[in-house]
Amino acid sequence: MITERMSRERLPTGQSLCEYCTAKCCRYFALPIDTPDCAKDFDFMRWFLLHDRASVFVEDESWYLLVHTTCKHLQDDHRCGIYDTRPEICREYTTDNCEYDEDSTYEKYFETAEQVAEYMEATVLQGELPSLRSSEPSLLPILSV
Repeated sequence: MITERMSRERLPTGQSLCEYCTAKCCRYFALPIDTPDCAKDFDFMRWFLLHDRASVFVEDESWYLLVHTTCKHLQDDHRCGIYDTRPEICREYTTDNCEYDEDSTYEKYFETAEQVAEYMEATVLQGELPSLRSSEPSLLPILSV
């Protein structure tokens, strides 16, 4: 049986969206980072992305490091295993603007170091750095028949 997903608008009075959610907010954290404006900043960003489960995004012109990792206290039923002693940041979080029914797209989104290198080459640091791409291979010889 397929159950229809609960929408914010249809949420019964007195219930929380958390009752219907798979705990998206407990499966990552994002930290603001300085807007990159030099080669060293972009190189740090490349380093971030060489680590598993990390990405960088831009939202409202602010840059963030996103770490895709699940809270170690998230239980199989998508509930908090330390609810009564959870950190203050969790206590302050509300469902008013949570990503329950949101599939975000970002102004910029980087998942690999190569994407950062291409972005850096194509935009911000055009001509300031040697290319990070492999050189073009030589042409194959023409075989006579």
